[in-house]
Amino acid sequence: MPKAERPFDEELNELKKKLLEMAARAEEQIALAVRALKDRKEDLARQVLEREEAVNRLDVEIDEMGMRLLALRQPMAADLRFITSAMKISNDVERIGDLAVNIAERTIDLLKAPQLKPLIDIPRMAQLAQEMVRDAINAFVNRDEALARDVCERDDKVDELNDQVFRELLTYMMQDAGTISRAVDLLLVGRHLERIADHATNIGEDVIYIVKGKMIKHHVEEGRPPRLKSSSGGE
Repeated sequence: MPKAERPFDEELNELKKKLLEMAARAEEQIALAVRALKDRKEDLARQVLEREEAVNRLDVEIDEMGMRLLALRQPMAADLRFITSAMKISNDVERIGDLAVNIAERTIDLLKAPQLKPLIDIPRMAQLAQEMVRDAINAFVNRDEALARDVCERDDKVDELNDQVFRELLTYMMQDAGTISRAVDLLLVGRHLERIADHATNIGEDVIYIVKGKMIKHHVEEGRPPRLKSSSGGE
C-alpha cells in the first residue's frame, strides 16, 4: 500500500510550484528582453517592465510561506534545508527578473539611436543564461546534484563571452567616440547577463547543499579549483 502523503508534503509541493512559476516567469523575462534588443522592438521591452510585478509578488509569497512553515512545522534536516534554500533561491530568481528589467531599460535607450553592430555574442550569452536558470530550477525540483554541478560549470562560458563582448565594444569606443554611449549600454547588457548566470550558479550551489547538506561556496572542494567571480560590484 502506498505511503500516505503528509499534509506537510502538500505544503512543500505548493512551495515548489510557486518557485517553478516564478522561475518560468523570470526566464521568459530574459528571453523577451533580449529579443526586444535583437529585433529592435520597444513594445517587447516594455512588456518586460510590465511583468516585473508578477515576479516580485511570487517572491513575497514564497518568503511568507517559507516563514510560516518554519514557524508552524519546525522542520528538521532535509525539510529544513529545502525550505530555507527555496526562500534563498526565490531571492536569486527575483534578482534575475530585476536584471531582465535592466536589460529592457538599456534596450529602450539603445533603440533611440542606430544599431551599433549586429548582435551575435549577446544572444548567445542570453541563451546560455536562460538554460542555466531552467536547469538550475529543474535540479532543485528533482534534487539532481549532477545537473546542479553542470550548471555551475557552465558559468565560465558565459564569463568568456562577456569578456569577448567587452573587448569588441572597447575597440569600437577607441576607434569612434560617437559610439561610446551605445557601446556602454551594450556592455551593461552583457554585464546583466553575466550576473544572471551568477544567480543561476548560486541556485546550483544551493541544490548541492539541499542534496548533500554541504555548503560549497567560498571554499575549495576536494580536487576542484575555486570558482573565481568578478571583483566588481553587481546586482
